Formats: sequence, C-alpha cells, structure tokens
Amino acid sequence: MTGMSFMKEFREFAVKGNVIDLAVGVIIGAAFGKIVDSIVSDIIMPIVGLVFGKLDFSNLYVVLGTIPPNVPNTLADLKKAGVPVLAYGNFITIVVNFVILAFIIFMMVKQINRLRRKEEAAPAPAAPPEDIVLLREIRDSLKHP
Repeated sequence: MTGMSFMKEFREFAVKGNVIDLAVGVIIGAAFGKIVDSIVSDIIMPIVGLVFGKLDFSNLYVVLGTIPPNVPNTLADLKKAGVPVLAYGNFITIVVNFVILAFIIFMMVKQINRLRRKEEAAPAPAAPPEDIVLLREIRDSLKHP
C-alpha cells in the first residue's frame, strides 16, 4: 500500500459524518463531565457530608504502610511521600459522579423517546380514495393542455 493511497483512505475515514459526530460527542461529553464533577463536589457532596456528620468523602483513606516521621497524616501529603494509601473516599466520589451522570443521561433519553413516540403517534393524513386521486389528475390535465 502506497503512502498516498493510505493518506487518501485515512482522509476519507476521518471526514465521514460518523467520525466527526463521535468527536463532537466526546468533546461535549468531557465538558459535561466537568459540569457533573462540579455539581457533585460543590453541591451534592457538601449536603451528603452535612447529613452524615460533615464527612468529606475525598479525604477518606486507609494508610497501608508506615508513615515516615515529619509527614502530616493527610491524603495529599501521604501520597506525595509515596506512602501506599487506599483512598476509598475518592472512589465514593467517582461512584456518585457516575450515578448522577447515568441518571441525567437516562432522563435525557427518556424525554427524547417520549418526543419520538409523540411524533410517531401523530396520525398521518389519510390518503384520499383512489377515485378522488383519479379525478384530481383529470382536473389537472384539463388545466394544462
């Protein structure tokens, strides 16, 4: 396969509508993910933390090694020092993000399907009987000799 035919084939693939639609979807999805992260970390998690005694899930962890002297017992400092840490609070935050995102997508798909059903349920105008169609054709042919 020559370089020119490979480039031509790649260009045809890259400019197809499906690839471009997918790229747009990925970009919008990334931006949408940032919005969901903000909703979870700035709105939902503080409320959940308040209900459960002001817990901050992102700082929940279990130290799996020994903490060196002069290293504060915070998640960021322990990670910076290379101490193995099981950060399950971060996992909880990501799971909550996923559940919220999945719920929002579910609601969007549900609404889209509802709108599609309404469009499909709208009855199409009934076709006129064959004799009416024939009479109209005769009328139209008489108008334009």
